Amino acid sequence: MNAPRRKGTAKLFPEESLPDKLSSEPVLDRATQERIGSHLRAMYDDLMQQPVPDRFVDLLNRLEGRKGKTDQ
Repeated sequence: MNAPRRKGTAKLFPEESLPDKLSSEPVLDRATQERIGSHLRAMYDDLMQQPVPDRFVDLLNRLEGRKGKTDQ
């Protein structure tokens, strides 16, 4: 069972026309931005309430100690 072959070629854009097509910034309306923001805050709020693991605190303290030695 063979699939039928498509006739034609892919559409090509001349290089000089691409910057014009890509130059416009994508825009989200204010309501969409607020909805995305509230969903992100809801997703990450629980994560932000969790304590920093001890091994991360130890690593940060060690890095701060090294930074203090190089600043002198």
